[in-house]
Amino acid sequence: MKGTPTASAAARAIGCDEGQIVKSLVFICDGRAVLALVPGDRRADAAKVAAAASAGYARVAKPDEVVAATGFEPGAVAPFPAPKVERVLLERELLLQEIVWVGAGSAHHMAGLAPMDLLRLAGALPVDLAES
Repeated sequence: MKGTPTASAAARAIGCDEGQIVKSLVFICDGRAVLALVPGDRRADAAKVAAAASAGYARVAKPDEVVAATGFEPGAVAPFPAPKVERVLLERELLLQEIVWVGAGSAHHMAGLAPMDLLRLAGALPVDLAES
């Protein structure tokens, strides 16, 4: 089995739109780990992530930082639990979907749920995170 390490691979495997796939991206914001949940067909805007995290800067975490913050390998990050993540941010566009698909801890597992359930379970703050 090839797995689903990318949003496009996950959408093909599930048979859904790429916008229903949730990318769980770890950013380092002023030295703190922040998890940004964005639709698979969009890119996160680092400046928007920094602003939403009340940080002076945000950069994409290195692979070892992703593992340290979440316990998951890049490409397999589940949005919860996030043991060493200070804040979870969710792109508001995801709330428009009937169902979204999240990583479930490996490149071979996905879970579908209602966006409001994702918001609640991840303890996320809905904000504008995607590039224009």
